Amino acid sequence: MIVGALGVVFGDIGTSPIYTLQTLFNPGDPHPVPITRPNVYGVVSLIFWSVMLIVTLTYVTLVMRADNEGEGGVMALITLVRRLGRRSSPRTIGALSALGILGAALFFGDSMITPAISVLSAVEGLKVVDPSLSELVVPITAVIIGGLFAVQRHGTAMVGRFFGPVMIVWFVVIGACGVRGILSHPQILRALSPTCALEFIFSHFHIAFFALAAVVLAVTGAEALYADMGHFGRKAITWGWLGLVLPALVLNYFGQGALLLRDQSVVNAPFFLLVPNGWELPMMVLATAATVIASQAVITGAYSVASQAAHLGYLPRLRVEHTSASSIGQIYVPWINGMLLVAVLILVFAFRSSTALGYAYGMAVTGTITITTLLFFYVAHKRWRWPLWLVISGGGALLVVDLMFLAANLTKLVHGAWLPLLIGLLTFTVLITWQRGSDVVVRARDRAEGPLPAFITEITHHTPPLPRTPGTAVFLNRDSATAPLSMRANVNHNHVLHERVIILSIVVPPLPRVPDEERITVKDLGDHRDGIFGDHHDGIHHVAAKFGYMERPDVPAALRMVDPEQIGGELDIENVSFFLSKIELCPGDQPTMAPWRKRIFIATSFMAADSAGYFRLPLDQTVLIGARIQV
Repeated sequence: MIVGALGVVFGDIGTSPIYTLQTLFNPGDPHPVPITRPNVYGVVSLIFWSVMLIVTLTYVTLVMRADNEGEGGVMALITLVRRLGRRSSPRTIGALSALGILGAALFFGDSMITPAISVLSAVEGLKVVDPSLSELVVPITAVIIGGLFAVQRHGTAMVGRFFGPVMIVWFVVIGACGVRGILSHPQILRALSPTCALEFIFSHFHIAFFALAAVVLAVTGAEALYADMGHFGRKAITWGWLGLVLPALVLNYFGQGALLLRDQSVVNAPFFLLVPNGWELPMMVLATAATVIASQAVITGAYSVASQAAHLGYLPRLRVEHTSASSIGQIYVPWINGMLLVAVLILVFAFRSSTALGYAYGMAVTGTITITTLLFFYVAHKRWRWPLWLVISGGGALLVVDLMFLAANLTKLVHGAWLPLLIGLLTFTVLITWQRGSDVVVRARDRAEGPLPAFITEITHHTPPLPRTPGTAVFLNRDSATAPLSMRANVNHNHVLHERVIILSIVVPPLPRVPDEERITVKDLGDHRDGIFGDHHDGIHHVAAKFGYMERPDVPAALRMVDPEQIGGELDIENVSFFLSKIELCPGDQPTMAPWRKRIFIATSFMAADSAGYFRLPLDQTVLIGARIQV
């Protein structure tokens, strides 16, 4: 598990040394840090203590304790906040949930920038090997990224076992290079003292504050530790971080600092110039492999966030393909894959260097980290009853650190930091618009469908009785309160009823996964003179199938779990007829949303996966019945 975590979880943060110090001391930065001895000591110390405070303390020690049935990530925090905040003000819960959605939206910006900056920074090693090859950096990067996204449909199951060993080699090599640099100037170890960082901040605040915008690059990928916790567990990630990743990163950063103290001319590529002569090309190849793995991790993370958002009602149902029989977390979402590919290639050709992208990178990361810290301390107060004074003092101190990073990145707004902020705000608008529009559609459907008890009473007491055709019909519906539109249309137009009718609802509780023994609930929709679930057996039943937000609904598999005694006999899945209601959305005159939000909602609906495929229904047994709803 530790080896697997090393291959997936730490790819992003593990490749940060390639570009962090290079961006910090870049002369072309709008707020450059002069390369002086005190500044080098201060910057290296600031990187070290930022990693210790944000990654080791905030994420590994604290945030990863807030799991939702073993799952982590911003979406897990949102479900915890909703579940734990039942006694809190609805406005408070709404505000915290909105912040969590903004954090998830910012993660999409991170998912676009990470592959671009990571692969660019690795291929830029060509400039060290041969400066005349610099013109090939962008085309080679584009080819690698195109290939990376092209193979996503095949999944990482086949190559996943190689990720861990490659990253182990990577961390050992960068640690060894760091030791080589430190031995050339051992005095750099003074930067381990927090006094170096504090002295740099208070003595050169006008420099240190702007430097924070690049220092944050050292902690990019911290959110992946929490987001991927469900795949490997907190223990494996903690041991991997403390046992190998943290020491390797610290050694490399200190080695680069020692190299800068000895020779300021290496500022354009301190990472690659730390490598022994003659080994630059193999290092570039290894760095490219590591950045591809880092990109793979964040792309998979984007798939997971999108899938969870769809289950929680912030996106339409997306077509999700599971690419591994052994790991449920390895999924492929075609629509998200295509969107990311286009966005990443645009970033590569627009910015053309990792340094230019570095100005944009920090905003998404600091925003997500700040929101995660805030939500965590709310959960800690409600879930573990941490005293308010501890939450305010401890959380306040960490939030001050996060907000300092956020404020520093705001100074880069006109230099590229606007990009992830714009991506995040656009994504946030789409997410909350879909949630709002879905509520409008639900209310409209409720009016069109009518109450289920009255409809069952109507068809069971129909005069003359409705003809019963042989076989079983399964009508998919949202819940047991309203009548399925497809069932109502079938009765009204065909004037028949199957011998056995199952009204099936898919329920997504705020849990990542649901045990099989808790998946199915069956209720007999009998004679409604004795209540909705009476004793009269008319062959009509309601089945609720529960799926966690990390699972993909499989209707035939769920129906096979139904107890035959509860529905009056064995269910022959191969001969069942499935009925789906296909909804066509169109703008209406009702003041439900602003006109521009209605257009966004309807446009977003085209992302939705085919319902039959999403629920894994056999196409030759599925009937679609359409309906039009105005929003």
